[in-house]
Amino acid sequence: MLFRELNCGKCKTYLIACENTRKAALIDPIKEKVDRYLAMLGYYGCTLDAVIDTHTHADHRTASFELSGLTGAKVIMHRRAPAPHIDIHVEDGLRYAIGDVELQVLYTPGHTPDSMSLYTGDRVFTGDTLLIRGTGRSDFAGGDPGEEFDSITQKLFRLPDETLVFPAHDYRGNTHSTIGEEKRLNPRVSGRTREEYIELMNHLGLPLPDKIQEVLQPNESALDDDRIPFPSLAQLNQVRQLTPKEVQALLSASPSPLLLDVREPEEYAGELGHIAGCLLIPLKELPARTAELEKCKERHIIAICRAGVRSTTAAAILTGLGFEQVSNLKGGMLDWNDQNLPVERGKQRS
Repeated sequence: MLFRELNCGKCKTYLIACENTRKAALIDPIKEKVDRYLAMLGYYGCTLDAVIDTHTHADHRTASFELSGLTGAKVIMHRRAPAPHIDIHVEDGLRYAIGDVELQVLYTPGHTPDSMSLYTGDRVFTGDTLLIRGTGRSDFAGGDPGEEFDSITQKLFRLPDETLVFPAHDYRGNTHSTIGEEKRLNPRVSGRTREEYIELMNHLGLPLPDKIQEVLQPNESALDDDRIPFPSLAQLNQVRQLTPKEVQALLSASPSPLLLDVREPEEYAGELGHIAGCLLIPLKELPARTAELEKCKERHIIAICRAGVRSTTAAAILTGLGFEQVSNLKGGMLDWNDQNLPVERGKQRS
């Protein structure tokens, strides 16, 4: 296996490639380095087969979609990733081959709901779940410190002690560690109970990442459009969240709510389907098409997307425009399907 760390900084991008087939994957690429990545691929004579984000990043723009457009490489993320235009959604235990190199997916949520790690041979790429002598923050973007503790102790720490650890970030100039070292020396996890870890993580008091407004929601929506008025985190946190069962119960009420699906047309007609009677207005078109909803301003509107993230943005936008009864389908069509609630497939209403 050909392996290189490509970024000299706090954000880590890794190139892995099969030496026989020269097929390559980039893990956690950043938008500002696209030219460098393409140059490195050319230097090593590699063809980019896959671009993989270990989670939805909040501190830098992903280069995955741009690299996919330039090279035809597949974009790979966990099934809980909220963004559209992901070619392959993976789950825990799935194995993906890059030529003769096999990557095993370990679902490691906690930093974000879509966090995963990638295990191959003698090393594991841990995203922001397990850092060198640290762990990823879990206080926003759907994070959960209890889930993170379980991911670290029940998934990552069960790998062989000699397994090399390559995180998505490092702030101290480290390049790698080992599972055994992190078991013994990681101050956030070593010797702590699950309850102690949750208490610690809930009181870190860290500032939000720089430029989070310009990064997180564009990564979640795969949109690079200054015309989209992305709401603040405070506005997002004010959106009322409804479970699939609560939404289903409301559908039999009179008057019934308006279901607003903000996914892309191919998602609406895709494998997750859509809820009968919903209106399709993709998020990128919503600011320009709100006039179509004016007649529904007194009606309860429930926004829907894949994972409940883009639709939270849509609900906050509508609330800011004076729509007073707007809610969000928590967990989106993923949770709706997981609870075996009825869907339609193949048709569009827009």
